[in-house]
Amino acid sequence: MDNPDFIIIGAGSSGCVLAERLTASGRHRVLVLEAGGDDRRFFVQMPLGYGKTFFDPKVNWMYRAEPDPGLAGNVDHWPRGRVLGGSSSINAMVWVRGHRADFDDWRAAGNPGWGADDMFAAFRAVECAVIGEEAIRGRGGPLNLFVPDRTTHPLTRKWFEAAQSLGLPLNPDFNGASQDGVGQFEFTIHNGRRLSAARAFLRPAMKRPNLRVITNALVTGLTFDGARVTGVSYTKGGRSITVKAGREVILSGGSVNSPQLLQLSGIGPADHLRTLGVEVRLDNPHVGRNLEDHVGINYTYRANCPTLNQVLRPWWGKLSVGMQYLLLRDGPLSVSLNQAGGFIRTSPERARPNMQLYFQAISTVIPRPGERPILDPDPWPGFSIGWSNCRPKSRGEIMIRSADPLEPPRITPNALSHPDDVAEMLETGRFVRKMAAASPLAECIEAEVLPGPDITDDEAMIDDIRRRSGTVYHPVATCRMGPDPARSVVNSRLRVHGLGGLRVVDCSVFPNLVSGNTNAAAIATGWRAAELVLQDTP
Repeated sequence: MDNPDFIIIGAGSSGCVLAERLTASGRHRVLVLEAGGDDRRFFVQMPLGYGKTFFDPKVNWMYRAEPDPGLAGNVDHWPRGRVLGGSSSINAMVWVRGHRADFDDWRAAGNPGWGADDMFAAFRAVECAVIGEEAIRGRGGPLNLFVPDRTTHPLTRKWFEAAQSLGLPLNPDFNGASQDGVGQFEFTIHNGRRLSAARAFLRPAMKRPNLRVITNALVTGLTFDGARVTGVSYTKGGRSITVKAGREVILSGGSVNSPQLLQLSGIGPADHLRTLGVEVRLDNPHVGRNLEDHVGINYTYRANCPTLNQVLRPWWGKLSVGMQYLLLRDGPLSVSLNQAGGFIRTSPERARPNMQLYFQAISTVIPRPGERPILDPDPWPGFSIGWSNCRPKSRGEIMIRSADPLEPPRITPNALSHPDDVAEMLETGRFVRKMAAASPLAECIEAEVLPGPDITDDEAMIDDIRRRSGTVYHPVATCRMGPDPARSVVNSRLRVHGLGGLRVVDCSVFPNLVSGNTNAAAIATGWRAAELVLQDTP
């Protein structure tokens, strides 16, 4: 496509929504450049297939973080989607909007138009939910949401009862009026297949003549005319190509790739860029900094009753569930691993939940290097209760290592570097053990496998948390939104401070993390951003 009005870099969660909304009227020509390939792959479309795509370089950037002192020096695996749909094509598909107060925090930070009312209107517009109050939940949007009642493992009900015995309510809708309690998650699954942003938004839009999508196109830099971004340079099939945008370039690469491309193009911390020989176009020390991410861990138990281990481990079980999925689009392969979870407050004084829970009727203790063994669990019955922090105070950064766009950036999470984050994780570990000791779940437990019954005092539990915790794959804020160029990267209309013709639209612009999985907020951000772009386009 020659002379598109808009160039969108990245066909991830936000980029797919942007492409659909900006082409809907037929008035604007849009070019989408995606570094990855096609999403029509079996393990991308099969919901539980993310156990395979987790380590598949054909659809995954396969990033590795720096050794992290807060994680006992461990090197964490950072999967990010490199495929149409981005990380919505390889994630666990959980649909959680976040707490209303999270978005009111965005507005209070000086970002009008991004409060709870604005964002929840965007959520309602994209959702086609089957649960919840109609005044709150969307019913006619393009994104069908699924609650796996029939396929939920019976052990999950026992966990619900144990949680209720400790005072947690059973919550039928985490995206409704209240987030507190335990219950089943909603998923971006439709008719037994993953409903990524590519399937829900981009593919319907690709039928329009005013949209062109180019895959396997790695954008290597932005082009400029003074202080205005005019287009992009990208490589495909060994060729270097430059294309200009008639109106704007919109960067939707995600919290890793967006700051990386800005820095490669000379937008970022000037001192760091100069040491790498990158010409400085705009000195902004916040590009790549302020990184926030949820950190999680599991406690795992050996059960005296059947779990999904006995279904997915033996060859005859694999054959049975495989046939069930292929013929009926049903069974364990048609849903996610975390079928249930919850949100809790570690103290009653907290104004909103600060920890997220996950329940898995499966265990994967036995390590398998280079593999996430969801489809090959432990040979004995087991289950796990996991948790992650909703609003961590630890901050990290993402910085390029060189001027080479093919070299992965340096990811420094600084996980659990703030003492409050450690205290929250410890408090929740003690609470999870209370849940495991509560009836009727306690009657199903033969032994605690991880961390083990000998790990009881604070020092030992914290050491275990540091050694076994890791990212929950929700990085945000590396191009954060705010009114002050001295403290942020983009303004409330997502325009990069100090430059014309360039916006950033993805999780990197979040001023702070939301309480829960970030894919829903990424999609709603794409919807809200499209409204702003269209308002600003004559």
